Amino acid sequence: MSVFEKIYEQVRKIPRGKVATYGQIAMLAGNPRWARAVGYALHSNPDPDGIPCYRVVNRFGGLAPAFAFGGEERQAELLRADGVEVRADNTVDLEKYLWNGL
Repeated sequence: MSVFEKIYEQVRKIPRGKVATYGQIAMLAGNPRWARAVGYALHSNPDPDGIPCYRVVNRFGGLAPAFAFGGEERQAELLRADGVEVRADNTVDLEKYLWNGL
């Protein structure tokens, strides 16, 4: 299984109403140093409907300014549709919405 496939496998597990960080997905995929690889993988997501890359945020809860599938505002819309509150500064409350990885 490729690194990207391992990443996609973990991103598919993030439940509706939750988010994960790039570093968290990297760790779950097998290597905590893959955070950048997570970004690259999500940017080239071959199945945006099946792999919910919009549920991945940075370590501060920030959305991706260059979200590949419509920009930061589109990511915010998708998260809100999932029930995740996105603040005016385009961040989410990680204490409330961070997925525990189980």
